[in-house]
Amino acid sequence: MNITSTAISLTVDDVPASTAFLVEHFGFQEAVAADGFASLVREDAANVIFLRRGIEVLPEGFRDRHAAGVIIAFTVNDLDAEYERLRSEGAPITMPLREEPWGERLFQVTDPNGVILQLVAWAVPAHD
Repeated sequence: MNITSTAISLTVDDVPASTAFLVEHFGFQEAVAADGFASLVREDAANVIFLRRGIEVLPEGFRDRHAAGVIIAFTVNDLDAEYERLRSEGAPITMPLREEPWGERLFQVTDPNGVILQLVAWAVPAHD
């Protein structure tokens, strides 16, 4: 098998709102869009697809489900700078910057449809 790209597909109520959030705050570009559908790309990340809840392309038993329990995580080089940038842009930070006992530093923002985006970096252990 040769995987040529990866995409995350999320079902939301307002596709344009989630699209605008990723374009404005995370530098994604809209590659393709139609009524109830948008495909976003960024060279250094997986593609993100938003589908409007209820759209017929979804299997019948899943059409009315909303993206839930999913976190899109981006590992970044300068977590502190990204935190300040997103805060200054007014992005809703729903989990402040913190460090987990296993060495992961992170914070979360939430888009207008409740999709959680987490920015992550690994804490560098102090050297004596």
